[in-house]
Amino acid sequence: MTTLYDVPADALIKNVARKLKDENMVEAPEWSAHVKTGVHKELSPMDPDWFYTRCASVARRIYIDGPVGISRLRSFYGGKKRRGSATAIHAKGSGSVISEAVQQLEKAGLLKTQKQGRIISPAGRSLLDNIAHETKAGLLEQYPGLEKY
Repeated sequence: MTTLYDVPADALIKNVARKLKDENMVEAPEWSAHVKTGVHKELSPMDPDWFYTRCASVARRIYIDGPVGISRLRSFYGGKKRRGSATAIHAKGSGSVISEAVQQLEKAGLLKTQKQGRIISPAGRSLLDNIAHETKAGLLEQYPGLEKY
């Protein structure tokens, strides 16, 4: 049985994002075209479908780390904040972006709330594992020498 641990993260996230968008499981909020993903960023994302990619990435992170809350996800999606001549520090990612992604994934039935945080639901686990299986099959077609790994 193929799980998300068996495929590269970038290929899985790209395919999950495409599925979330094509089947209207998640819809990007109207403000998503105008926001940065954290205080450490200078510009907003260039990809117009970045919100679907973030939702797919959040679902993958909760599958791996769950139960997890918004604060820990903010730390994961943070980065280095450059402060001019002062030493750079770590800054957390945007909480509103992550909260909106988690709420939309919950509404789609892919996440559940527990006392300690969010976990992946059986439907979400099934979706991610099925897409991982399809991704692995596509990679094996593209690179036939990978089956021994």
